[in-house]
Amino acid sequence: MAKGRIRQLALFAILGALTFGAKFAMSGLPNIEPVSLMVMLFAVVFGKKAVYPIGVYIAMEFLVYGPGLWNLCYLYIWFVLAAAAYLLRKMESALGWAVLSGGFGLAFGLLCAPVDMVVGGAAYALGKVITGIPFDIAHCVGNFVIALTLFCPLRKRMEMLARRGI
Repeated sequence: MAKGRIRQLALFAILGALTFGAKFAMSGLPNIEPVSLMVMLFAVVFGKKAVYPIGVYIAMEFLVYGPGLWNLCYLYIWFVLAAAAYLLRKMESALGWAVLSGGFGLAFGLLCAPVDMVVGGAAYALGKVITGIPFDIAHCVGNFVIALTLFCPLRKRMEMLARRGI
């Protein structure tokens, strides 16, 4: 029993680190990232245990880049997406997952606004949301395409790993 838990924690650590590494590798593309895809996969396949790989990813962001306004929202934003994916976990449609991921990308700036509001007030938060719209559109398109092409095949692979107890 203890070996299974250790193996599962190791898997979660590896998945969180892979998510960070994949985002880092794609960092030259503005707001195009695989994190949304991975968070949805973690929530659908691992349920409530998705907090572990998501937590590893967030910890790595803070350890490598340090805390800043741009990543403080990571303390809650990825869990919002994970909760939505968990609620929709029975959905089989690649298009449905692409819409969820694209919608999350489009709403990213708005979802980060509470941190900006606390730091700089309502006008500052509104200004950041408005000026971030082009980036959120790129985020939306990138998330949509990545989820449309990769969510279903990766879900099958991850579910197979989970069934094997890896």
